[in-house]
Amino acid sequence: MAGDNPYDGLPKSAFWKSGVVTESPLSLEGLYEPKFRITQQDRIATAGSCFAQHIARFLKARSFQVMDAEPAPPFLPEGLRQAYGYATYSARYGNIYSSTQLRQLAAEILGEFRPQNFVWRKGAAFVDGLRPAVEPDGFASEDELRVNRAFHLNRVRALFQNMDVFVFTLGLTETWRDRASGTVFPTAPGILGGRFDQAAFEFHNLTYGEVFAAMTDFIRLVSALRQGRPLKIILTVSPVPLTATASGKHVISATAYSKSVLRAVAGDLAAAHDFIDYFPSYEMVTNPAARGQFFTDNLRTVRESGVQAVMAAFLRAHGVETAQPAGLTPPPPDVHGEADFTLDGGASEAQCEDALLEAFGG
Repeated sequence: MAGDNPYDGLPKSAFWKSGVVTESPLSLEGLYEPKFRITQQDRIATAGSCFAQHIARFLKARSFQVMDAEPAPPFLPEGLRQAYGYATYSARYGNIYSSTQLRQLAAEILGEFRPQNFVWRKGAAFVDGLRPAVEPDGFASEDELRVNRAFHLNRVRALFQNMDVFVFTLGLTETWRDRASGTVFPTAPGILGGRFDQAAFEFHNLTYGEVFAAMTDFIRLVSALRQGRPLKIILTVSPVPLTATASGKHVISATAYSKSVLRAVAGDLAAAHDFIDYFPSYEMVTNPAARGQFFTDNLRTVRESGVQAVMAAFLRAHGVETAQPAGLTPPPPDVHGEADFTLDGGASEAQCEDALLEAFGG
């Protein structure tokens, strides 16, 4: 029997007071109902902004098959592997902050795009501007850089061909790109290598249409690479605010714009495709019921409790018990990047190029 108005009989999650105010921010009922299940037998690939590193590590700790297409060489000490871009994501591509970066990577693999102006100098060394943090000291020569990049692309090709689930965290709309070729970089030249030349490089803040088009084109490219093999995609939006903005706006407004665009695109893609789902990590960390407790004193680093809440909700929804895995420890206090768990009993910090921008704010 119909009620007197369309709000009669709606679940408590439909109302602010019963769905938010009186609920625990650690477990907001009905916030995430997965479109499809992932299992510990699925081969999962992860990529995205720094927050995606939390997802990868947590899934590994729960014995999910998080793929590693570029494992560290045995001679590299375990304590240095993350610093060199190993065991951070499913390949050694570093942080992929934007949708255009992701599309560009797939297009390069398929030969539809050739990046330009990405060989940067760092003193006497050479830096791959498309993943500038994976070799902290740079490469000894340009030839070594290009050989290493060719190997990397082959490994990512295999990753995209063999994965069952792709988890991608959208992080930023603000990008830096080469004016002539449109090549997109994860950070501006001059931060981790190279020299910023305003005549050669430009800032560009992606619009909703550009983000949607880039993600749609990425799906096309990966589908061509997989030759029709089915794929599940889970999209998330990083809850971490911008460290700095080059938009000319206040960093609060710039963050609101970036996250709003990314959230809208992720939602529309999930609504349009049965094989794409959206996981609301952004809402879980930033919702008012949390009262800011999921952020450290710098108001952008996500605390251990925030990541625990996010991943517990994800695992419960996929049928996995949510007790804290053995060996997971909280991150160190008062860090200035995106804090992370470590799986070896020590402390660890996510690798984030954008966190370095804090140094330029005085």
